[in-house]
Amino acid sequence: MEIQNLNDRPKIDQNSRLSKKYVQFQKLITELSNKELNDAVVLIINENINSINSIPVLDNQFSKRLKSAQSKILKIIEKQHKLATKNHYRNIWLALGIGAIGVPIGVVIGSITGNMAFIGIGIPIGFGVGIAIGTMMDNKLKDQGKQLDLELKN
Repeated sequence: MEIQNLNDRPKIDQNSRLSKKYVQFQKLITELSNKELNDAVVLIINENINSINSIPVLDNQFSKRLKSAQSKILKIIEKQHKLATKNHYRNIWLALGIGAIGVPIGVVIGSITGNMAFIGIGIPIGFGVGIAIGTMMDNKLKDQGKQLDLELKN
């Protein structure tokens, strides 16, 4: 089973933000076309593409549907095939490092010194740890050949 193509939309160039989202989605579809995916996943991808192709007007609803379809597709390919985009784990672990590692370290330092102004010291520590872990996981994914040649931009 093959992945369908998106309809050409010549008027999309008039809206630069929407155009960037559309090109990013097209690149995702192209990358997924090069991978071997099972039929159930291809069917879900095609349903999302059909829902985007069915919208005739380039408005706010189109933008929302495009973003929704992209996130659904990325979730399903990550669960089913363990595929992810560039810097996927780095972005996740950046937030986890700051929230789950950095802030608690800052609280401990603040409690020990008796000055809670030191809570901010843990944040860069968590930032560094999160980026290190996430980058390591992204490199592992790349070595396995399961990284898509696409970096998501909002």
